[in-house]
Amino acid sequence: MSATTTSTPAATVTTADAERRTARRSVPGWLRPTVWLPLVVMLAVLAVLWQIGATAMPYLLPPLPTVGETLATQLPYYLQNAGITLAESLVGLAIGFLAAFVLAVLTSELPIVRRAVMPIAIVLNVTPLVAIAPALVVAFGFGPLPKLVITALICFFPILINTAAGLRSVPQPVLQVYRTIDASRFEMLVHLRIPNALPFVFAALRIVFPLSIIGAVVAELSASGSTGGLGTVISTASSMNQLAVVYAAIAILAVMGVVLLGLITLVERRVLHWHRTAND
Repeated sequence: MSATTTSTPAATVTTADAERRTARRSVPGWLRPTVWLPLVVMLAVLAVLWQIGATAMPYLLPPLPTVGETLATQLPYYLQNAGITLAESLVGLAIGFLAAFVLAVLTSELPIVRRAVMPIAIVLNVTPLVAIAPALVVAFGFGPLPKLVITALICFFPILINTAAGLRSVPQPVLQVYRTIDASRFEMLVHLRIPNALPFVFAALRIVFPLSIIGAVVAELSASGSTGGLGTVISTASSMNQLAVVYAAIAILAVMGVVLLGLITLVERRVLHWHRTAND
């Protein structure tokens, strides 16, 4: 009788704890205070510091209400230019991804191609693209093509390096198994090397998706003949000392980068649900 009395409270506590854990798991992660509260506090602190800086240095930082008013009153204007920048970034990213992926496959399969291409790719990566933007305008004209080329070049190197590393990182015991069953190089590429490289590819995409926005803005700032895009908005507003417009455009660019990063992270978790990085 006494044994039953002493075990009941423990069982009750255990059941209550289990129910609380189940309730916590049923709540989406982004709704938990431990997830969003630190970010909210940090944003509030940054807003206060911004306002202090705007009061002390009005020639450098506009007040946040002024930036918000500019966004609210001219939102269609900003959205139209954001669409131009987004289109340039995504098309340039697609071009850079396709070129880098094909070249990574060739360098992983053909050592002679790797020895010929990789040094040139490294030189291209350390070349300041802003310096060659005028030459690209001369070569490709004043349309969107120079901006697409600059964006593609900015995205090219991270994809090339990560994809090539993933293609070459297959464990030797696994390769030996495929060789023992007489798998062709194409079969090993499709069924082994490319699936093994997917985590590396998505790691590169998490870098280059936001980077493509930067590339498009850099292209709009440096390539002559730009008539639209947030980079052009920033350049024009800077020349007229319209700080609120400049920071409003920067805020939209930041939101675009965060959204693109969030989207590629969701896609990665769907595609790589079998890989440990999907839970990181």
